[in-house]
Amino acid sequence: MTARHRLASLFEPSGVVVAGASSHPGKFGFVALHNILASGYQGRVFATNRDGGEVLGVALLTSIDELPHGGAELVFVCTPPGANLELLRACAARGVKAAFVTTAGYGEAGDDGRRAEAELVALCNELDMVLAGPNGQGVVSTPASMCAQIVAPYPPAGRIAVASQSGNFVSSFLNVASQTGVGISRAVSAGNAAATSIADYLEYFADDPETAVSLVYVEGLPDGRAFFDRLAAVAAQKPVVVLKGGATAGGQHAAASHTGALAADDRVFDGMCRQAGAIRADTVEAAFEAAATFATQPLPRGPRTVVLTTAGGWGVVTADAITRSSLELIALPDDLKEAIDAHLPPRWSKSNPVDLAGGETRDTVPDVMRLVATHPDVDAIVYLGLGIQSNQARFMRESRFYPDHGLERIVAYHERQDARFAQAAAEISDETGKPILTATELAVAFPDNAGPAAVRASGRLCYASANRAVAALEHLARHARWLDRRGLRPERQGAG
Repeated sequence: MTARHRLASLFEPSGVVVAGASSHPGKFGFVALHNILASGYQGRVFATNRDGGEVLGVALLTSIDELPHGGAELVFVCTPPGANLELLRACAARGVKAAFVTTAGYGEAGDDGRRAEAELVALCNELDMVLAGPNGQGVVSTPASMCAQIVAPYPPAGRIAVASQSGNFVSSFLNVASQTGVGISRAVSAGNAAATSIADYLEYFADDPETAVSLVYVEGLPDGRAFFDRLAAVAAQKPVVVLKGGATAGGQHAAASHTGALAADDRVFDGMCRQAGAIRADTVEAAFEAAATFATQPLPRGPRTVVLTTAGGWGVVTADAITRSSLELIALPDDLKEAIDAHLPPRWSKSNPVDLAGGETRDTVPDVMRLVATHPDVDAIVYLGLGIQSNQARFMRESRFYPDHGLERIVAYHERQDARFAQAAAEISDETGKPILTATELAVAFPDNAGPAAVRASGRLCYASANRAVAALEHLARHARWLDRRGLRPERQGAG
């Protein structure tokens, strides 16, 4: 049975039952039920509580035995460890195929907890039931409009799938998805991963048509060799971005107390990721931005990069970042320089970075960007300076002089132009099959600026700095080289 078929009841259940529902808004049993209903899940929803009653319009069953047979494929478990074996037996008898166990006090809690976890795993194996967790936060599946979690948020839909040994990092990635607009397909907190491992989730994501890239957080691996073999097979299908905790002695100690995981030697793990074709990142931001880039940009044919900028200083710093990376800051071909000359004043840089030198007219940015992107010697573009005029427009709009003195007209023009430039970057990238990464601090400072807002509306990431855009592009180019060396490159992986 494939991972996609086996885990379908976890990510695409026809119905969900919350075991241990509560009428207290501060309890996990209430929050889980609330989040499933609030996310718009369209399957059947049930909940159990020994006292009966009603919560959020759902009539509570006093026992799983009252659950209609086949009514729910997934049970979301919020009951204590001592009740869970009997609960799962009853669930299996009613046709439940998967259990997400939020309950703590298992493998992370000493010898007694490890024994209880072993019993839980043995029972689920006997019942042929998928076991996610225990000690997990929940599962999100935007194609199913399902947020079965004990915390928020419910992210926008997208093509990044998340699997994490820490529930908090699921929240972190979902929060960044909400902030950037680059959305999530699936997300799961593996908890102690007692029966269903990170590799199992990766294999599901690799076969999932809703997913373009996997994003994982790990602290430790019980069988590093087996994980490596499975990771390499998955990375050959779709990109995998890895964030690892326990890279230092202090982190390894914290990992052991957190999930009971034994962290692997960091140098060995790093080498393993490189050989397997996985992309390793050091921070939440870098990991998410790498995943978002794979999810929304086409793979470059090579490392040859041009910087297009509306201001010289930004271009200089970006040139430094590219030069320090494995990307190539190419010399502009003569025919490209001649073509750009027709669109810019004589003072433009005549080199890479292409500094527009304040010579922009209504169509300059899209026209020059298209010239650069269509040139056969260019593989990728980093575009800087989007939103400057809209930032001035914001200040004008907020001043006491607006809308008089002609401000209303110029504000609308500036905002319209920046939105056009962002749309052009996405359209030209789609037309040429080349990545065009847009970077501006306005993405964070003033996210409603027309430029960054239009980038988000196009489905792409607006990077908060040029350095971060360069780092993400380098991950893209390295993975393309890894695929090329193995003859594995798809025609348009990651786009869309």
